[in-house]
Amino acid sequence: MKIGILGSGLMGKEAARDLAASADVITVGLADIDINRAQVVCDQLKSPKIKAFQVNAANREELADYMKQFDVVINALFYSFNEIIAKTAIEVGVSSVDLGGHIGHVTDKVLTMNEAAKKAAVTIIPDLGVAPGMINILSGFGASKLDTVKSIKLYVGGIPVKPEPPIEYNHVFSMEGVFDHYTDPSLIIRNGIKQEIPSLSEVEQIYFDKFGTLEAFHTSGGTSTLSLSYPNVETLEYKTIRYPGHAEKFKLLVDLNLTRNNYKVEVNGEMISPREVFLKVLDPIVELGEKDDAVLLRVIVSGIKNRSYASYEYEMTTYKDRETKVTAMARATANTVSVVAQMIGRDKIGTKGVQPPEKMVPGKLYIEEMKKRGVRIIESEQIRKIGPVYRGLK
Repeated sequence: MKIGILGSGLMGKEAARDLAASADVITVGLADIDINRAQVVCDQLKSPKIKAFQVNAANREELADYMKQFDVVINALFYSFNEIIAKTAIEVGVSSVDLGGHIGHVTDKVLTMNEAAKKAAVTIIPDLGVAPGMINILSGFGASKLDTVKSIKLYVGGIPVKPEPPIEYNHVFSMEGVFDHYTDPSLIIRNGIKQEIPSLSEVEQIYFDKFGTLEAFHTSGGTSTLSLSYPNVETLEYKTIRYPGHAEKFKLLVDLNLTRNNYKVEVNGEMISPREVFLKVLDPIVELGEKDDAVLLRVIVSGIKNRSYASYEYEMTTYKDRETKVTAMARATANTVSVVAQMIGRDKIGTKGVQPPEKMVPGKLYIEEMKKRGVRIIESEQIRKIGPVYRGLK
């Protein structure tokens, strides 16, 4: 199969690395608005399968000319390009996947193209990172084993292996994105009612082997499309994992308006954005650099199965690859989008149209493929008989 990638940044590079190592993939295109950046990555990966292209993704004609050369296209660009790339994929008859983007309802806009994608006989799956992405696939897999889904609880965090003060965090993606997730409200379902609650709230303890007791708290965007796919659940919550005390420290910064968007104050006659200043001050403090990171994940899907209460739990701890120096977050994210693109190319996902990962990606096969790449997801099952008070449940 032939797979094209848009964007030669970290995720594009690592997706290209994985694709080049796959026997079924004969050609990998790596496109960037600056062909020199793409060529540098090609030279680093040293695979005859990979070729650099110069493409301005904002130019529909250039974008179409590039995309129509491939069976599947991976969009590893900033989320603002997701809509135009999905539209172009439909126009040229090529399947595509992206890394998601719920800010500005970008994914919602992509999902509205379902009927057009069906008519074009293409498969488009948005939101294929870790959260959203991996958590959606695992939620869908757990839900498929139940007769009735009652609860989906999600916990994910990218953290440094050796935390350092003052906030014991190093960013593994844009700090602006972190600010948005900490500042915007979090969508949850509680007692069957969809509602929004403040991010950085309802801190709880969570334990992971080798890390001990950590904390988890609500952040925005994590529930992604799950509230649409499973609107009748009693509980749907997403929490971010950090070292203890992180939420309290950042809550103070949020309350002081240091993360607030579109907000300025006057300083010596000039209008200054506290957010922009804070980002500049914080960046050298939270830069990951050569440090080791880890991605921790736990997905718990519960409900009714054969008149019993059943719970399926998926847990993952992934570390930076010291040999390749690929971060844990890049390994988990880039491998996810690469694996799913290859599933589409191999017709392991035959459904046409636009659907979220939990509706499209076969969970068992996904777990098997990620294991081959050193990303191990452990499934556990708990089943107990329902007591008399639950006899009415079907």
